[in-house]
Amino acid sequence: MDISTFLVQCLNAVQYGLLLFLVASGLTLIFGIMGVINLAHGSFYMIGAYLAFSIAPFFGDNFILMLLAGVALSAIFGYVLEWLFFSYLYQRDHLQQVLMTYALILVFEELRSILVGNDVHGVKVPAWLSGGMALGDIMTYPVYNLFASAACIVVAAGLYLVMDKTRLGMMIRAGASNRDMVRGLGINIRLLYRIVFAAGVALAALAGMIAAPVASVYPGMGGNVLIVCFVVVVIGGIGSISGALIASLLVGFV
Repeated sequence: MDISTFLVQCLNAVQYGLLLFLVASGLTLIFGIMGVINLAHGSFYMIGAYLAFSIAPFFGDNFILMLLAGVALSAIFGYVLEWLFFSYLYQRDHLQQVLMTYALILVFEELRSILVGNDVHGVKVPAWLSGGMALGDIMTYPVYNLFASAACIVVAAGLYLVMDKTRLGMMIRAGASNRDMVRGLGINIRLLYRIVFAAGVALAALAGMIAAPVASVYPGMGGNVLIVCFVVVVIGGIGSISGALIASLLVGFV
C-alpha cells in the first residue's frame, strides 16, 4: 500500500468516526442523562437523510443554510416527540422503553414508505464542494468529505463548550448525576430533559444530512448505525461526550 492510499484510508476513517460521533453523542446524552434506552435513535439519522433529500432542492447550493434549517426542524420534532411519548417513559422499566422505541421504528419506517417510497435516493453535492484535493500523482480526495469532517469537528467543539462552559451544561451534567437533587434545587428537570432530547435528535439528524450526499438515502439506513452507536456508547462510557468522541474515532479506524 502506497502512502496516498494509506492517507485516503485514514481520512475515510476520521470522517466515518466523526459522523458516528454525531449520532452517538445524541444517544449517549439521551441514554446517560435521561436513562431511556432509545432504539429509535437510528431512525433520527434516517429522518435527517430523508429530510436532506426533501428540502435540498429548495436551497440549491446553499448547503449550510439547508443544514441549519434541517437541524432546526429536527430539534422541533424532537421536542414534540419527547412531550408526546418519551416523557412517559422515565418512570417505566427498560422493557417498556424498548417496546415503545421499537414501535416508533416501525412507525417511522412505515411513514417513510408512504411519504417517500422504498427507492434509493441521492442528494447532490453542492457545486462549491464538488471538487477534489490531489493526493499524489493519481489519487484525489473529495472536498465534500473534508467539509463533512470539518463540520463534525465544529459541532464537537460546540458540544464541549456547551457541556463544560455554560450553565445549561452544568445543569445537564448535574441532572445526569442526581436528578432528584437538581429537581430539589428548583430546576425544571422535565424542560431540561426535553432540551436534551431535542438536541440528541438534532445531532443524529445532522449526521444523516451530512452523510446523505456520500452514502445515499435508502430504507432502513438507521439500523446499522444504531448498533454501532450502542457499541460506541458502551466503549466511551454512558453520558460521556468526550468518551463518545474517542470511541467513535477508535471504531472508525478499526
